[in-house]
Amino acid sequence: MAERTPANVSSSPRKRGSSDFVSDEAQALDPRVRGNDEQQQKPKLVRSGGSELRQHSFADLYEMSSGISSTPAQAGHGAPFLSFSTVFNNYFLPEALPDLMDSSDSEQETYSVRAGDIFLTRTSETVDELGMSSVALKDYPHATFSGFLKRLRPRERGQTDPKFMAFYLRSPLFRKAMTNNAVMVLRASLNEQIFSYLKLLLPDFDEQTRIGAFLHLLHAKIDLNNRINAELEALAKTIYDYWFVQFDFPDAHGRPYKSSGGAMVWNETLKRDIPAGWCVLTIGDVILKQPKALKVPASSVQTNGSTPVIDQSTDFICGYTDEADARIEIETPHVVFGDHTRIVKLVCFDYARGADGTQVLVPNTELVAPFAFFQSIARVDLSNYGYARHFKFLKSAHIVVPEISLANGYDEVVRPLFTSVEGNRRQNRELTQLRDWLLPLLMNGQVRVA
Repeated sequence: MAERTPANVSSSPRKRGSSDFVSDEAQALDPRVRGNDEQQQKPKLVRSGGSELRQHSFADLYEMSSGISSTPAQAGHGAPFLSFSTVFNNYFLPEALPDLMDSSDSEQETYSVRAGDIFLTRTSETVDELGMSSVALKDYPHATFSGFLKRLRPRERGQTDPKFMAFYLRSPLFRKAMTNNAVMVLRASLNEQIFSYLKLLLPDFDEQTRIGAFLHLLHAKIDLNNRINAELEALAKTIYDYWFVQFDFPDAHGRPYKSSGGAMVWNETLKRDIPAGWCVLTIGDVILKQPKALKVPASSVQTNGSTPVIDQSTDFICGYTDEADARIEIETPHVVFGDHTRIVKLVCFDYARGADGTQVLVPNTELVAPFAFFQSIARVDLSNYGYARHFKFLKSAHIVVPEISLANGYDEVVRPLFTSVEGNRRQNRELTQLRDWLLPLLMNGQVRVA
C-alpha cells in the first residue's frame, strides 16, 4: 500500500541496530547524498545485515522513454493499449491489456511493450502516488503505452530480475526515494532529471531471482483470492437481479414468481410493474442515523493498528488506527458510500470511518435486509452528477422494498458468499503485510530463500 504520509529521509548518518534496515538504505537512495561523478558511474557496495547490496544508478540500468501522444478518436478500437490506470493498479501487467488504441506499425515499434519493461506513472495529483510501477513479464505484440507513463527498458539482460523489481519499486524503501525526489519540483511529475537522481540498492542477480520468485508466489495467491471474490460477488449480484429486478424469486411453490404468473401491480413512481405487496421508498427512508464516532483523517491513518479504517478510496481498507473513540462496533453489516467517488462497500466487521467524504449507511432491518440493501445501493446510477457531493442524491433515490421475509431469505442465501469474500480479504491483508515485511529482510540477508 502506498504510504499516505511519507517522511523525508534524513541525509545525516545515524546509529542503527541490526534490524534497522530501511533508514540507512533509504539514505543511500536519497539524491542529496551523492558522491562525485566517478562514484555515481560505478556501483557502490553497501553492506546490510548479512548481505551485500550494490548501489546502482537507475539510469545506468534502464533507458527511459515517453509514451504515445494520441487523440480521443484513436481510443477504444485498434491494437492493445497500456493505460495509466492499468499501471497504477497492478504490480504486473495483466495477461491481456483491457484497453485499445488505434496505432500504426511504426508507433507500435516505437512504443512497444516487452518482457522486462517497467512502466511508471509520470504525473499525479499527489506526491505519494507518483511513479507507481507495473512490470511486463511477457511481450505484448502490437501494444503501445500511454503518454502519461514512462517506460523503463533494461539496457542489459541479467542485471535485474523483473519479478524482484516489481516488488522493490512498490516497497516503502523505494517509495520514500521517489517522494524525496518529487518534492523538489513544483508539480508531482516524473522526468528524466529526476530519474537520473534515483539510486537502487540491489542484491546480486541470482538472489534477486530467488526473492522475486518467492514473493511472486504470495502475489499469485493474493491475485487468486481477488478473482475468487469477484466471482462470488458476481454470483450474489446475479441472484439479487433474478429476485428483485426480474422478480423471479421463488414463490410459495418454489417456482419463479413473475414467469409463473405472480400478481404484479403498476407503480407510478418507477413507471413499471412490481410484485403485489411490495412498496417503493427512498434510500433515506430506510436508513438509521449514522453512528457517532471519531472520524480518522487521512493524515492519521497508520500502516498497522487495532482497527481497520474504511474510506471512499478503491482500497477496501485504507489503513488502520489505534484511536478507541473512532471504533464503530456493528451488529448488522453497514454500507460505506464514497460521497465523491461513489464507491460502495459492504462492511461486516468493526471498523473506523475515514474523515473525508465517507458516508455510513446503517439499514433499518425492520424494513430492509442488510445484504439486499447493499445490492440496491450498488445499483443506483449517480454518474450524471459529475464531481459533486453525491450522498444527497443517493438518499433521494427510489428503491423497491420487498416483503422483509423475502429479503431475509436472500440474505440467508448469500451470507456464506460474503463470509468467504471477507475471509479472502483478511488473508490478502495478512499476505500483503507478510510480503512487505519480508522484502527488506530478504534483501539484507536476515532471511534467505532456500
